[in-house]
Amino acid sequence: MEERILSNKKNGMFMLLLTVALYIAAILLLIGGGSSGLFWRIGPLGYLLVPLSVLWLLLGWILFLGLKVLKPQEALVLTLFGKYVGTLKGEGFYFVNPFCSSVNPAAKTKLNQSGDVDSGKNGALTAVLTNAAGQAQHVELASKKISLKIMTLNNSRQKVNDCLGNPVEIGIAVMWRVTDTAKAVFNVDNYKEYLSLQCDSALRNIVRIYPYDVSQNVDTTGDGVADEGSLRGSSEVVAQRIRDEIQSKVTEAGLEILEARITYLAYAPEIAAVMLQRQQASAIIDARKMIVDGAVGMVEMALDRLRENNVVDLDEERKAAMVSNLLVVLCGNQNAQPVVNSGSLY
Repeated sequence: MEERILSNKKNGMFMLLLTVALYIAAILLLIGGGSSGLFWRIGPLGYLLVPLSVLWLLLGWILFLGLKVLKPQEALVLTLFGKYVGTLKGEGFYFVNPFCSSVNPAAKTKLNQSGDVDSGKNGALTAVLTNAAGQAQHVELASKKISLKIMTLNNSRQKVNDCLGNPVEIGIAVMWRVTDTAKAVFNVDNYKEYLSLQCDSALRNIVRIYPYDVSQNVDTTGDGVADEGSLRGSSEVVAQRIRDEIQSKVTEAGLEILEARITYLAYAPEIAAVMLQRQQASAIIDARKMIVDGAVGMVEMALDRLRENNVVDLDEERKAAMVSNLLVVLCGNQNAQPVVNSGSLY
């Protein structure tokens, strides 16, 4: 389906003034002509103006159906008895065939996105009808116009297993817009629902390739070489791959994906506490390793300084006792309380 832009239809103001002028002329002819006997003085033409004026007053309003007003970044897809006629794009006052109907299957579809979060009341018309009991009811009339603005789709959080099988919860925000109105309307049933479904599918396909944190022997690029890619540490790369995956699926729907961003990432609640303990244990081990490395370096420095300055000459047994005491003091969790021997060295 190829999009056809109707660029020669910006004559809505002229048709509006012409239709109103003809209505006024028809009314004046019926009122003034009938009372003054103008029709009968004209002759046969006068007798023809009477039914023409009445016919125009009864059916002339049909031309008003062909008047279309578009604001910036709006489009209207038109069909005539089921056949695609073209698309109106750009702000302006248009006049088209009054029997043309606008098509937008996604007009009433409300997603968690910009433009749809106001309970569907933004940009919609409301009609008041009276039911059999005499009570007024408000009926929403969805606009058939297609927005060409950049929209932000904030899909709900999903629970997905990463490449290690750990369940994680992740949410994304996708910036998108309609670029081809004909494809968006006719190639898919509902382009908003189609986009939402493809976002969910692409998110699952990409997340299952990565671990939550950096893990050993995990290939996230598909080149057969283990790398350090992860959902938490490579969010930009993951978001770009999600964007490319979505774009490859929605091109036939006339949509363009501008950007995809990860808005939420966490372990699933059932394993969050266990993973927190694992992270805490890993942090404690790393901290202990750093403390031990530092303590060993300080003991070596102390022994070297004592030997270089000839402060005291220690045998191997005394060195071992000194190393043990220093390591206890330096590596302990609490402040050491040493016992000082004020007597002899031995």
